Amino acid sequence: MKTKLVFVRLFVLTLVGVATTSGLPPKSNMQSDRNQTPVLATTCLITSDVKRLTTFYQHVLDTKPNVASENYVEFRTGAGILAIFAVQAQERYIPGSAKAGQNNSAILEFRVGDVDAQYAALHNFVKTWVKPPTNQPWGTRSIYFRDPDGNLIDFFAPIGTGSPPSIDSPQRKPEIIPDST
Repeated sequence: MKTKLVFVRLFVLTLVGVATTSGLPPKSNMQSDRNQTPVLATTCLITSDVKRLTTFYQHVLDTKPNVASENYVEFRTGAGILAIFAVQAQERYIPGSAKAGQNNSAILEFRVGDVDAQYAALHNFVKTWVKPPTNQPWGTRSIYFRDPDGNLIDFFAPIGTGSPPSIDSPQRKPEIIPDST
């Protein structure tokens, strides 16, 4: 009987310990977390055809997806996760928040080893090419194409042995066009 009581007390103490150490961090740590830069971990594409985009990205990224359900698929890359999510499911969770196939303001950029080899391998698979292999003024070689939903993709590699200039370098700054209003 005494052994059972000791076991029950240890079990309860363990549960209390787990409950107090999981969940939200203690208040003393919450302020320091606000001072850390957020880390982009996942980019999620909302689509009306999860299977079609999954097949496309499996071929383009040359990697197998993690299929969580018929509504959600993930591709793990070296920098984060590219997720594909069904518009019908998105509408159930956050009504009115996203429309499939209507991205005209973002580019998915993937660093690759050899842009020209990627272009040759994907040339007949990709249906919509935006720009063939081109040396960019900021020190990369790129190809631009669209996925079946119209999302713009850039496969790029640094030119030469050095890394590409930063976004703030003079070569990479975009031309500023004055507002005509």
